[in-house]
Amino acid sequence: MQRTIRVKLSPSTAQAELLAETSRLFTAAFNAVCRVGWEQKITNGVDLHHATYYPSKAAYPTLVSDLLVQARVKATEAVKSAIALQKAGRKVGMPQSAACPPRYNVHTYKVDWERQTVRMSTTGGRQTIRFDIPDYCVQYAGYPVDTADLMNQDGVWWLHVVVTVPAPAVEPTEEVVGVDLGLAQPAVTSNNQFLGKRVWKDIEGRLFYLKRQLQRKGTKSAKRHLRKVRGKQARFRRDCDHVLSKQIVQSAQPGATIVLENLTDIRKRSKIRKQTKTSRRVHSWSFAQIKGFVEYKAEGRGCTVAGVDPRHTSQACSCCGHIVRNNRRSRGRFVCRKCGYELHADLNAARNIAAKYHASVAICDAGGLPVNQPIVPTSTLLALE
Repeated sequence: MQRTIRVKLSPSTAQAELLAETSRLFTAAFNAVCRVGWEQKITNGVDLHHATYYPSKAAYPTLVSDLLVQARVKATEAVKSAIALQKAGRKVGMPQSAACPPRYNVHTYKVDWERQTVRMSTTGGRQTIRFDIPDYCVQYAGYPVDTADLMNQDGVWWLHVVVTVPAPAVEPTEEVVGVDLGLAQPAVTSNNQFLGKRVWKDIEGRLFYLKRQLQRKGTKSAKRHLRKVRGKQARFRRDCDHVLSKQIVQSAQPGATIVLENLTDIRKRSKIRKQTKTSRRVHSWSFAQIKGFVEYKAEGRGCTVAGVDPRHTSQACSCCGHIVRNNRRSRGRFVCRKCGYELHADLNAARNIAAKYHASVAICDAGGLPVNQPIVPTSTLLALE
């Protein structure tokens, strides 16, 4: 499995200028390749390489060949994604970046973990630069390195080094933990655990209100303060997602299967049309980031992460399988209209998620559809009870 170590570089003034020039030329090469790929609709990496390598080499002679190749690789990914979205009916434009982070590979940089130095290619030749490893990343230092991205944040240079770490030897178990993600209650698991803090929503609301007040004021100081608030909000949300994902993974035993709802395109599927607090929270919900954090943390614990269709998980009764919209009497109260079964609404949804995964696996084992297919029939859920 792979992990990313974010190390802080300590370049001299001359080295910092070389890093800035390297980053500028890499961004220019990235944009040039994107322009060719977008205009000619080329999404194949080899074809795009043949069409752009020599012109790029002539335009940016001080940029080493491997960095030009990596710029083409990044541009291919961006163009392919944009054209795929365009074919799906989305309104997109040509990919373009103001500061594309240079990507280094084993041919353009070398890390010395003992001396805490990195030797990397720049427009002025190879430079040896010292770095500092954060305490939370020390456990990954010393493992074989893969690629690395050079980042500049507020004048500070960082190198995001990808290392390959051996996966834990954990035998898979039959335990399945369904997880219902939400806005009011961050997460509820099918094994009766309520995770996260509801106060997070209040803090997000206060930050949103402060941003709206600053946007309304519009002065220079207000805009300067607004940039700080945006950074603070992003860091706060990322920290909350890290805490929540860690709690979700620790709620399952090593080797278990963690099942989440597939919330892709939830903003399109949402029936909330008016501009309300709920619609605003749905549109700003970082569910994809939470899922990504859960996936990589689960990998380190030997767990598997799966997804199921989210339809009717909040309306179905986890006891008898009866599905009707008004089974959910309020945000947190679920009472089945058919059998009278009463339970916390989010806990009922988490159990439905786990049951839907069990049913999907049973269908797949019988030679039917794979796991991530549309909703399982109620009769199948009843048969598994």
